[in-house]
Amino acid sequence: MGNIPFIDLRAGTAKIRKEIDEAIARIIDNTAFVLGPEVEGFEKEFAEFCGASYCTGTSSGTSALHLALLGCGIGPGDEVITVPNTFIATVEAIAMTGAKTVLVDVEQDTSLIDVSKVEAAITKNTKAIIPVHLFGQCCDMDPLMEIAERKKIVVIEDACQAHGALYKGRRAGSLGHAAAFSFYPSKNLGAFGEGGAQTTSDDEFVRRAKALRHHAQYEKNLHAEIGYNYRLDAMQAAILRVKLRYLDESNDGRRTAAKRYMENLQGTGYRLPVEKTDRKHIYHLFTIGCDKKEAVEKALTDAGIGWGEHYPVPVHLQPAFSDLDLGEGSFPIAEKHMGEIVSLPMYPELSAEDVDRVCSVLKENL
Repeated sequence: MGNIPFIDLRAGTAKIRKEIDEAIARIIDNTAFVLGPEVEGFEKEFAEFCGASYCTGTSSGTSALHLALLGCGIGPGDEVITVPNTFIATVEAIAMTGAKTVLVDVEQDTSLIDVSKVEAAITKNTKAIIPVHLFGQCCDMDPLMEIAERKKIVVIEDACQAHGALYKGRRAGSLGHAAAFSFYPSKNLGAFGEGGAQTTSDDEFVRRAKALRHHAQYEKNLHAEIGYNYRLDAMQAAILRVKLRYLDESNDGRRTAAKRYMENLQGTGYRLPVEKTDRKHIYHLFTIGCDKKEAVEKALTDAGIGWGEHYPVPVHLQPAFSDLDLGEGSFPIAEKHMGEIVSLPMYPELSAEDVDRVCSVLKENL
């Protein structure tokens, strides 16, 4: 039996290699390497895919989050609410504006932001909320937006793991005032390097984002403020345009693998993902919770099966955010989940046989 990788990027590329090669050749031939028609084409297509009016291609998901925060005027003295169980980029983007991160705990079943805890965390300084659509499932957005509208707070979706996820029939990227996506190669929609995007239906947000990513040029050669080099490469945009055409299909492949994992592991004692009935989970990651985490990880490694950790150290216990002055026990649900999680192999081409083999190893190590 061969090894089972945690993710297999080669398999996904092989099916569309001819189209990818043609897209790359087109960029080389026309020599429009930065911004230009390929980026504009991708922005239009991705906005339409998400159900948003506008998309701004960026250099990464982190820069997309940063631009979204800047676009709604976040700065020193402001507070932004988010969750402890996220990749560090979410809170790095907040820190880059000079604002303060305020954390709330998550739901027991989904590990997503607990909306019932949000209102108590709001102060006169709260300017934004960043719900993180963790692992590929959307947060409960309608009650969150109701709070935000009532309190006049901006909601920025961290959709970096949720390309194509649905909430009540609407796609991630169209649910808040703005959203940020990452196109890191391992994402459901991944580039061949770094890349990201911000989506919005707000005219002012997109105007500011497009200027700030290009050294704040609202007009050519005029810089009204300090901007950034956050542009999306045309090469990456061309590749993403090809891959976007297959995104729904590849998400369905992930859902098929997830369904087989669930059928195999139901009733075994592992904590399994919970997909809410009003949502469509696109399983960027398939995570399980287990009491004997280290033993399970060793068993998977010994069997030649890849696995991942997402994310073992919560935000408030990271050295970089020690200034939050929050110790262990501050967010018990998030901390418990992060201490138990093992991410299993997940990609659209994952075979039923490989899923069964992973589950066999897991069952032997209960």
